[in-house]
Amino acid sequence: MTENNSNSAESKYQNPLIQRYASNEMATLWGTTRRFQTWRQLWVALAETEQELGIEITDQQLEQLRAFQNNLNLDVAKEYERIRRHDVMAHVEAYGDQCPEAKKIIHLGATSCFITDNADVILIRDALQLVAQRLAATIDAMATFAQQYRDLPCLGFTHLQPAQPTTVGKRCCLWAYDLILDLQEVEHRLATLSARSAKGTTGTQASFLQLFAGDHDKVRQLERRIAEKMGFDKTYAVTGQTYPRKVDAMLLDALSGVGQSLHKIATDVRLLANRKEIEEPIEKNQIGSSAMPYKRNPMRSERICALTRFVISLQSSPAMTAATQWMERTLDDSANRRLVIPQAFLAIDASLVLMQNIASGFVVYPKTVEHNLAKELPYMETENIMMRAVEAGGDRQDLHERIRVHSREVAQRVNAEGKPNDMIERLKNDSAFSAVEFETEINPLDFVGRAPEQVDDFIEDQVKPIRQRYSNSESLSVEVHV
Repeated sequence: MTENNSNSAESKYQNPLIQRYASNEMATLWGTTRRFQTWRQLWVALAETEQELGIEITDQQLEQLRAFQNNLNLDVAKEYERIRRHDVMAHVEAYGDQCPEAKKIIHLGATSCFITDNADVILIRDALQLVAQRLAATIDAMATFAQQYRDLPCLGFTHLQPAQPTTVGKRCCLWAYDLILDLQEVEHRLATLSARSAKGTTGTQASFLQLFAGDHDKVRQLERRIAEKMGFDKTYAVTGQTYPRKVDAMLLDALSGVGQSLHKIATDVRLLANRKEIEEPIEKNQIGSSAMPYKRNPMRSERICALTRFVISLQSSPAMTAATQWMERTLDDSANRRLVIPQAFLAIDASLVLMQNIASGFVVYPKTVEHNLAKELPYMETENIMMRAVEAGGDRQDLHERIRVHSREVAQRVNAEGKPNDMIERLKNDSAFSAVEFETEINPLDFVGRAPEQVDDFIEDQVKPIRQRYSNSESLSVEVHV
């Protein structure tokens, strides 16, 4: 019997968001290397700014800090953390081992949350920008599809029951518009995200005021300049030890909103695949079932529903954290945030990659769409017939009742007996409709209203500005993982 190595990476749980689902860009952004390099970036910014404002820090000390900013000694930091039981101080000591001349000025005047919270808002900012780019790309793909099928009539549904026809393109615009509303919310979160900067242990900046011998203006300059070095033009107005945890709750509201939209879209795709009208792209060698080789399961859409359901479920954690932060801060936020924030981003990223892939390769079966609509179209025609009969002098309520009775009989004939829909023939033979001139053929486009034109207007008014706004965005990977 082979002995298992319990210390090997393969023997321990691996997060499937990293192993199977999220893009390399998002996984790297939330990775250990990026986080701790950001910590060191903040220590450099702090020391640089303190020197600029008159604190005795030498150029040689700054040069050492910069030299090792991206050269991490993570094994050393890990050992220090085992001893100290404090992650920030472990990294201070590990950084100091590499920079002996600068060791005494690393983290000067700062609290742990100077590092952790400022690093978090940098990572959140970059992750939100990535989500925004993926949303824009998905909206673009959906708009292209909507334009292509702007005037293909299809059966509409309310209560998941046949209703007035729409078009395939118009339905896709409904999907895209939800994502546009999400993009607006993500962009709003980006616009309002701020640096914590140098706020001190309980947010009073007492340590920095002491460092600058009571010079309030220099403390203000320190806060502003560090924020600028972080790439922010503003800081949170007041804080306790951390930036307001309300911000995390609002962040997860936005990510949950994206998840809600994607879940709805993916569910619609699954329902349409069941009707054989629209399918997600199927790869040549893809297997749908281990037992049933003929199956074409909507695997991507199902995965989107699974991942976004996870994100939606995460929404309550930051809300509870914000609600239970006592006074200036309690540490019960830390472990929760380490789990919730990165994983919410990873799952949304994976879902957007999948949705962009689906939207870029929708498979439409126009004949099936036409066939499914034709079965219900005689019912839709009854509204026009009733209006013409009223114009000819008929009683609207009597005509409505006659159509209701006929439609029930037709439903029994179609659903229970499998016979054709003869609704129009029944009305032709009903004396109450004798004054109506019946059309020789029902044209589905007569029932879709302004749907094709709404697609055109939507793309011009809503999608075009997004395409322009994100035209220079760097290309992101869209590889669908296992």
